[in-house]
Amino acid sequence: MGSERKFISAFICTRCGTVHSKWQGQCKECGEWNSLTEEKIIKSSGKRTRAVAEKPATLDEIKVDFAGGYKTGLAEFDRVLGGGLLPGSAVLLAGEPGIGKSTLILQAAEAYSENECNVLYITGEESLGQLKKRAERLSVRGKNIGFVNQNNLEDIISIITQNEAHIVVVDSIQTVSSSLFESPPGTIGQIRESAGRLIEIAKKEGISLFLIGHVTKEGLVAGPKLLEHMVDAVIHFEGDSQHLYRLLRPSKNRYGSTFELGVFEMTPQGLREVDNPSSLFLSDFGAIQRSGAVVAASCEGNRPILVEIQALVASASYGTPQRVAGGIDNKRLSLLLAILEKRAGMPMGSNDVFVSIAGGLKLSEPAIDLAVVAAIVSSLRDIPLDAKLAVAGEIGLSGEVRPITMPEQRAMETAKLGFQRILLPESNLRGPLTGDIEVIGVATLEQALEILL
Repeated sequence: MGSERKFISAFICTRCGTVHSKWQGQCKECGEWNSLTEEKIIKSSGKRTRAVAEKPATLDEIKVDFAGGYKTGLAEFDRVLGGGLLPGSAVLLAGEPGIGKSTLILQAAEAYSENECNVLYITGEESLGQLKKRAERLSVRGKNIGFVNQNNLEDIISIITQNEAHIVVVDSIQTVSSSLFESPPGTIGQIRESAGRLIEIAKKEGISLFLIGHVTKEGLVAGPKLLEHMVDAVIHFEGDSQHLYRLLRPSKNRYGSTFELGVFEMTPQGLREVDNPSSLFLSDFGAIQRSGAVVAASCEGNRPILVEIQALVASASYGTPQRVAGGIDNKRLSLLLAILEKRAGMPMGSNDVFVSIAGGLKLSEPAIDLAVVAAIVSSLRDIPLDAKLAVAGEIGLSGEVRPITMPEQRAMETAKLGFQRILLPESNLRGPLTGDIEVIGVATLEQALEILL
């Protein structure tokens, strides 16, 4: 007789997925407060059957049928996935509601089907009629795509096993529920059980699996943190509803780099690839000479991107000056202001400072430090900077300009967009830099400000 299943009540942390036997205010694993929720979990009783031992295989004995993976032909999408979608892989595509996750995955499914891949699209949020209307708006023909509206996990698994699909899309994992649980869809137990069994069947059958997931107001994937550990790749679809562009950024990828970036533009006909993001973020730079604006030669992964950094410095109206950063870390801004006041003698303690990256882009690399400081000083002294100059460099605590990665690629991208000069760390100029552009090397913050102003 097989083992019987019975349900027990447990308390699960929504942040890390740790199971507790009783409720407590703080999770003992991750330290999060008020994150425990009561769930019904399955406890197996009885003797376990003895598993058949599998002989280990060497690397030479392991056969890979399709190492190149499935490709959409959409360069931005394939780049973020590591060049292609491997059979048996599970990808979690997360984003805020209304950001365009379903639009992106439907266009990707169409691209896969055009490359002779059979795609199974399982939707739990939309009816098939709604899905067809969206497909018509996006000009999706769905030649090799099968559409199913289903929320029950057991029925979904049966549909997957009965259809020979190369790629399966589940939109979204928060709507799938198993009949083994009495809790509603979207709870921790349901998400963990549904994702686990879907990933298991994908690995067993060699199916590429896309799971669409929502994010919370804190920007985290809804459900237990364990969900991100279960999948092979976690891709975040970011953007602002007030801007036309969308960013596809990986936070985990077992088959590729996590530093890549895909840029799309939202149009009435759907998402369109942006081959040259720099031209998008610099569309109107230089049209009007103004202070507090400078172009930063940034890099996202292996792709150089030129962005406009804007700063506004004004006298503080209240006792405590304001520090507002849009697109960069607020603590990093406070650090740069402290360096500017200590090493360059700029009076920042009595001024409000507002810094923003034009277009709503978010950057975290330290190579934009010098551009941020240049924009702040330009606004403070009300002196416009050269519109044909780009800046890149990391600033150390002692005021030195530290070396950055990929200086040659930054210089080439800057020259391609018509800029005449680029300011780089002096330590990056030891080797020759190609490109029809004047390269200026600086070693300290004081030296850089003297050249810029």
